[in-house]
Amino acid sequence: MSEPRPFKVHVPDQVLADLRDRLARSRILDDSPRRPASGMTAAYLRELVDEWIGWDWRAREAWLNEHPQFIAKVGDADVHFAHLPSDRADAPTLLVLHGWPHTFALQLDFADRLPDFHVVVASLPGFAFSSPYAAGEMSEKRLAATMHALMTDVLGYEQYFTYGEDVTANVSDLIAARYPEHVAGIIATHAHFPTTEERAALDDPAVTEFFDDIAAKHRTDGAYGHVQATRPDTLAAALNDSPAGLLAWLTEKLVEWSDTPPGDPSAVERHISRDRILTEATIYWATQTIGSSFRPYYEGADQPGSIPPTTVPAAVFIQRHEAAYPESLARRHYLDLRVFDRLKEGGHFAVAEVPDEMAARVREFVRSLG
Repeated sequence: MSEPRPFKVHVPDQVLADLRDRLARSRILDDSPRRPASGMTAAYLRELVDEWIGWDWRAREAWLNEHPQFIAKVGDADVHFAHLPSDRADAPTLLVLHGWPHTFALQLDFADRLPDFHVVVASLPGFAFSSPYAAGEMSEKRLAATMHALMTDVLGYEQYFTYGEDVTANVSDLIAARYPEHVAGIIATHAHFPTTEERAALDDPAVTEFFDDIAAKHRTDGAYGHVQATRPDTLAAALNDSPAGLLAWLTEKLVEWSDTPPGDPSAVERHISRDRILTEATIYWATQTIGSSFRPYYEGADQPGSIPPTTVPAAVFIQRHEAAYPESLARRHYLDLRVFDRLKEGGHFAVAEVPDEMAARVREFVRSLG
């Protein structure tokens, strides 16, 4: 472990100049005839590319740097995080974890709405400004151990709440299961998925129907994950060399997984603004971390392993991307479930899409625990 050292985001001028030059020379293909519908169209991609060329990154960089950021050595990784302490020393503490393809930056608007909390928004190893693990696999258990060490050994928090999305939904569950004496409670919008074997043992038609529907969609919607798990370096070579390609790959998922009606990808900006989309893309481009961000897929950290039930107080708010998630599943895993509700708005990136709503819900849950 090491003492956190202050960190400021600064992308060199030559990196930005090269980015704009590449964008200006983008060769964007028209949509294929009879192509399957997706979260990206040639027209929307051209819009975003044109915007990105003249976009004021320095303004966004200054906004990012308004949030105190640090890097600390945790094991063999340099872990980057934003640390927003409350003015109240006795305020509750919340760990916020992102997944793929988003970064810590997409969750800062949510953190800003919790001035009465100490909030830590961490970058996973190999994402944004965190280095990858130097050796060994990027597993759920390792990520849970890293993030718990950041909160306790590095930052000195004896008790904290945890929240994760996407890949880190399981990580958050594991933190709560493995370190219950340190976890004051867990907030989940991506509630626990049991393993295939565990599902088979359940005699619950609602569970069967839910996972059958997930599996049917995954046959096409999950193609990205299959590529990232089986040919990560080939894909990364293309995306790391083409900013237009990188932007298309990232934005397609922001559109498809958010609470965005199908047919108009630009509608994603109702919940995730264009500034925020381009911020995500610029961070990936400047840090060249698209390849290391694939590691959870080919090293298995995105696969739901068997996780013991959690005994800490839990609040589950089902996001729209998994709207039919059965309450019975939540009650099997979160043994001290205090709140179960379904969001009326907000998808896969819940705290980014509806930050006011989620901040209010988190605050009320924590207040209810006294």
